[in-house]
Amino acid sequence: MSYTLKHFSDSAPLTEAAAKHWHEALAQRKSGRPFTVALSGGRTPKALYKAFAAKAGGAQLDNVHFFWGDERMVPPTDEESNYKLAAAPLFLALEVPETQIHRVLTERGEEFAVQQAEAEICRVAELNASGQPVLDLVFLGMGEDGHVASLFPADSKAFETRAVYRAVTGPKPPTRRITLGYPTLAVAREVWVLASGEGKKKALETSLAAEGDTPLARVLQSRENTEIFTDFVLE
Repeated sequence: MSYTLKHFSDSAPLTEAAAKHWHEALAQRKSGRPFTVALSGGRTPKALYKAFAAKAGGAQLDNVHFFWGDERMVPPTDEESNYKLAAAPLFLALEVPETQIHRVLTERGEEFAVQQAEAEICRVAELNASGQPVLDLVFLGMGEDGHVASLFPADSKAFETRAVYRAVTGPKPPTRRITLGYPTLAVAREVWVLASGEGKKKALETSLAAEGDTPLARVLQSRENTEIFTDFVLE
């Protein structure tokens, strides 16, 4: 397991640093192909989107395509929607063309939404030899149980499937969700974890342990490197 740990005094400098790092990644991207990003839901990612937009110009997002690590099975106008979370602070603020925003079509039902989300991400992103889309950058939040995206500790089927997206049941409402799978997270070029918030310190410490078995630990163990932005003082 390899990871880079970035410590901050609180959530504000954390999101500012992640926004700056995101700008740097876009400045260094290869021209001539799409730059693919999977967004996360949650309080810290929302602050990140605002911080990023405050520093960005529209030209920086040319050929940048947005997907989601997970989405709740709610309409896109619902307050629980991860799409809505990003819409105003990021897409509207920077006037991102709709052709670059690939939201999960939750209003069409689970089966269609899963099939469409997988088809769309595989259409835009580069595919590896196993048929997995290789995303340039994935943002992940982390729950108090160490879950990332909508990959939860009790979801044993997630370890067996090669599906890019799948429908799952979470422990908290809205319970029905659609999530990227472990194989797609494993092959992403960059994965950045934003670990901040009340009650999450223990989950991060457990995930970083050599014997960790949380969903975040499984992601870390599957990759050569993952960047973790946190405001926790770890023991």
